[in-house]
Amino acid sequence: QVQLVESGGGLVQAGGSLRLSCTASGRAFSRYTMGWFRQVPGKEREFVASISWTGVGRYSSDSAKGRFTISRDSAKNTVYLQMNSLKPEDTAVYYCAVDDLSDGRSGFDYWGQGTQVTVSS
Repeated sequence: QVQLVESGGGLVQAGGSLRLSCTASGRAFSRYTMGWFRQVPGKEREFVASISWTGVGRYSSDSAKGRFTISRDSAKNTVYLQMNSLKPEDTAVYYCAVDDLSDGRSGFDYWGQGTQVTVSS
């Protein structure tokens, strides 16, 4: 019903940049937040950044702050994560997610399949 598809991952050297994209399809949301998370095998999934579809509310983790920028294009139902000054510790599978603010529940409701980001030293 609701599908999120990530793209833009790959292999990059330390100090390089990547831009991840996530496109949503299936149905429209009236009020919602889109976000990025990442996960390394054997560790729990961690928050990276999020943005309100209005663009007013933006948040980022301490590790991402100053290096990563989240943005969105409402007309394309797409959210982006621009990653600069990448470090080997940024290596992970990156997932996009949607929190439907109108469903009466807290937390993110829909998740993509993920895209691999690998940063070499």
